[in-house]
Amino acid sequence: MFDAIEELQEKIKMGEDGSLEMKTVRFRHSKITGPHAKSLADELACFANSSGGVVVLGIDDKTHEPQDLSQDQINRLEHWVQSICNDRIKPPLMCRIEKLKIPRSDGTRNPVIKIDIPKSLFVHESPNGYFYRIGSSKRKMTTEYIIRLGQQRSQARLIRFDEQAVTNAVTEDLYLSLYQRFRTPLAEEDDHTFLTKLRFITRDDQGTWRPTVAGVLLATGNPRQWIPNAFIQAVCYRGTARDASDQVDHKDIEGPIDEQILGACRFVKLNMKVAAYKSPGRVEVPQYDMTAIFETVVNAVAHRDYSIYGSKIRLHMFADRLELFSPGSLLNTLTVDSLHLRQVSRNELLTSLLARSPIGMEGLSETRQYMMDKRGEGVPIIIQKSSALSGKKPVYQLIDEAELLLTIYAADPHRTKKK
Repeated sequence: MFDAIEELQEKIKMGEDGSLEMKTVRFRHSKITGPHAKSLADELACFANSSGGVVVLGIDDKTHEPQDLSQDQINRLEHWVQSICNDRIKPPLMCRIEKLKIPRSDGTRNPVIKIDIPKSLFVHESPNGYFYRIGSSKRKMTTEYIIRLGQQRSQARLIRFDEQAVTNAVTEDLYLSLYQRFRTPLAEEDDHTFLTKLRFITRDDQGTWRPTVAGVLLATGNPRQWIPNAFIQAVCYRGTARDASDQVDHKDIEGPIDEQILGACRFVKLNMKVAAYKSPGRVEVPQYDMTAIFETVVNAVAHRDYSIYGSKIRLHMFADRLELFSPGSLLNTLTVDSLHLRQVSRNELLTSLLARSPIGMEGLSETRQYMMDKRGEGVPIIIQKSSALSGKKPVYQLIDEAELLLTIYAADPHRTKKK
């Protein structure tokens, strides 16, 4: 919205309305003292709950001209706004933040921060409640308004989260080498048409082509640049407790999500112990079955809730068990007890694309060559193979309706030897 500098300048001169909010910025040394973080969060969420809009930081209240802010102050403002969108608004707000130079009346050009907020498919709560925009002011929503808006947007959310536009990314951020692997001999020759049909790009509310969440996750070198929680935190502990001083290895596993799956499997294989005995030849007993680990990580990456900010997949290894936390509650009527019997997908587009992604690493699956099979066999394989190796059935737990925890117990080499 107001993408041309001249258009934005004219809007600023006319003053605030239903699509524009301006804020004067105040610093005390290197600290931002105005506007207040909670107040700005309310304004940003207010636009997202309405029809979208633009907030410009660095405009003088009286003259409507850009303030004299330094480049360092502008950089601090950018990071500050990012943290507000991620930490003070629920669910986190996806918006486009730009650093621009706006002309003053004397001809000089001073920097400002422009925040482009699209109309959201969600109803956002900010520090002081739920707000919507009328003209140049914000109004607090009544309980009835929140319910009605939630109902309307739940209908609009037939477009799944993994198909939504990432508003701070551009189509050029997608790597040809990463999306080309999905091209078939019958695929469209034109890249734009191909990416559209693949649903790696879509139009945002302003009609601009943007990468989708799925496009960012599978076709960019580092999805964390746009979706900060899109990585796997892997930690290996020497003992049985979560003790930072007792870490053997740790790694943030990044990259396209299919590479994250392989990276997590490598981490487990590298850090798990392998016992051995003679019977009469050498028999190796690994702590974990790698096919089960592969299915575990694939399910976590494919079915996690990417809309939850600050909650990444966590893979923690201990002397006696492996724990994997996946963000998001269970969908619909799915329960922990019915996981091995039913199949429900949170991210239909991601699962369909992973079903076309070759595994590319030996020893991870005995039954197929692609990341997913979409036959619902993953959980049964995890339970069967892990139970056979350790003698203990893996345990699924739902933590605070926000995370799914899977615990896989390590093999006991003495038990296996007796068998």
